[in-house]
Amino acid sequence: MDIGSIKRVLIGEPFPNSMEIHERLDKIRGLAIFASDPISSNAYATEAIMSILIVLGSGALSLTLPLALGIAGLVTIVIFSYVQIILHYPKGGGGYRVTKDNLGTFPALLVAGALLTDYILTVSVSVSAGVRAITSAFPQWHDYRVGMALGAIFLITLINLRGVRESGTVFALPTYAFVAGVLVVIVVGLVRYFGLFGAPPLEVTPHVVPPQHDIGGFLYTWLLLRAFAAGCTALTGIEAISDGVQSFKPPESINAAKTMVVMGVMAMSLFSGISFLATHLSLIPNEANSILSQMTEAVAGKGLLYYWVQGFTMLILVLAANTGFQDFPRLSSFLAQDGYMPRWMMNRGDRLVYSSGIVTLAVLASVVVVIFDADEFAMLPLYALGVMVSFTLSQVSMARLMGRVGRLKPGEKLQTLFTTVAYESGWRWKQVLGVLGSVTTFVVLIVLVATKFVDGAWMVVLAIPLLMRMFYAINRHYQDVAESLRTRDLIGSRLVQVADVVIVPIGDVHKGTLRALQYAKRLAKDVRAVCVITSDAAKERLMKRWNRFPELTGDVQLLCIEYDYRDVLAPVVEYIERVKEEEFPDDLVTVVIPEFVTPTLATQLLHNQSANVLRMRLRARPNIVVVDIPFHIYSRMKVDVSQKKEPAGEEENSASEADQ
Repeated sequence: MDIGSIKRVLIGEPFPNSMEIHERLDKIRGLAIFASDPISSNAYATEAIMSILIVLGSGALSLTLPLALGIAGLVTIVIFSYVQIILHYPKGGGGYRVTKDNLGTFPALLVAGALLTDYILTVSVSVSAGVRAITSAFPQWHDYRVGMALGAIFLITLINLRGVRESGTVFALPTYAFVAGVLVVIVVGLVRYFGLFGAPPLEVTPHVVPPQHDIGGFLYTWLLLRAFAAGCTALTGIEAISDGVQSFKPPESINAAKTMVVMGVMAMSLFSGISFLATHLSLIPNEANSILSQMTEAVAGKGLLYYWVQGFTMLILVLAANTGFQDFPRLSSFLAQDGYMPRWMMNRGDRLVYSSGIVTLAVLASVVVVIFDADEFAMLPLYALGVMVSFTLSQVSMARLMGRVGRLKPGEKLQTLFTTVAYESGWRWKQVLGVLGSVTTFVVLIVLVATKFVDGAWMVVLAIPLLMRMFYAINRHYQDVAESLRTRDLIGSRLVQVADVVIVPIGDVHKGTLRALQYAKRLAKDVRAVCVITSDAAKERLMKRWNRFPELTGDVQLLCIEYDYRDVLAPVVEYIERVKEEEFPDDLVTVVIPEFVTPTLATQLLHNQSANVLRMRLRARPNIVVVDIPFHIYSRMKVDVSQKKEPAGEEENSASEADQ
């Protein structure tokens, strides 16, 4: 089975471009694909708040619900801002494009670098967290966690390479099963807590934990800010839908905006419900037993519902990585369109997805998993910084856009770089919400950086500027290419002429080199065969074989370069450069390289790679054109040469000589 057949089995048959509209997502699949990260964060967001507050003692855990409601309010503001981004930028691009449109290139690249970093960490953290849930249930598998995490990344990569709609179908079941299970727990818990319908009351067993430190004043406020910032992991992934607006069925922006609202309501209902019950059940954060697990057990016992929630919690933690797989390739494609990422990042694969971006993300996330030994706790300090950068600058951008909208007259329109806007009557309060949201997320960003910097956040703080430097370097390269290829100054000037000379490097005289010489004679009258000689016996043998084909070699100049070292390509390159510089300094010089091709990669590796190495060396030299003349070993074609049979010894040696 060849590589193409394996690819078809794993990924499926290629889709024609005409099927693109049929691969679009409905709102149900769209929610499953883009909301897996923000929904899965409910498995640990409440616990993240409580883990900070417990420093103040169990009495401080009563602050969990007010902080959670504050975060829910912030999520509401952020979701509203991103709904506006979706409606005003229906082509997608999210924070990157709205920032570039309203604040400029540098802030936009800052957003892009922050988000790409965050998407890589989303995959690494999510997969590692899911593997931890598995190894907690089966401790004997703990030593294999890295391999399991890499396997999970490979599986999610394959699913995404098969197409957007198919991956949406796969991810729908665990996403909705998790939501349904947790909602049932919350509803049953609330019914039992308030004593509705005669349900048995919840058993509350308070556990008193003394304060670890006597903290007051500024440190107390700082700790509350840390708890608030920790709970803001509930915000990760909210921006995902704004990047993938064009993945939805028409009307794209309307369907994407509705999905965003449903995602916000669903995620915050879970978050608020879990926080309410965790607070009123007096639960204590425990490394061995998560808050969600404790809450489910307290409400429903260790029955079917408990194992349902735990099982699908494990699955959705792994599948939360899918948010990164959806947005990293799309954001990379937008950057590639603008010349800040390699052009191939905007090419779609056989199944109409950005395959290059998907594979690139899988490789980078796998590297992170290996470096951190699949330990999500070691990666968490790096997590969620990038998304806060995006939230802050995106909301500032929307506030500025609303200011521009407010200066328009009714019926007047403004064409920007990526969209067209018109006057809106409610522009002022939209602007105020944008400013309020940006200030809040900026404060959270500062707290995250300050509290997690030493623990590893410095890596993200360093990585983002390095990514931005890479963006600018790529863009400069593309500008250099455009400048070199432009034709504005070509009119009236002379193009580079092609020299009437062809150089053919040979190692022996066989069917492959004779075909190359025959081809070279069609290109120029001056054909020069160059051979490096390392011994008198080799020269004698070469001349004997050369003189046997006068009809092909008679009008070709044979140059034998005697050489006493092993790198036989060095004198060939030196001769070609000398011909170029001394004889044809302003013209193109053609080099014809004979190369035989074997049936398989394995057999190709059995031979010297002289042709490949020579080709790479010559490509670095300007105005030297390289032409490959392949000779397929399994081909039945025959060169029209003398039918005289050579002695057996010479025939047997020709294959080995051809490599030299």
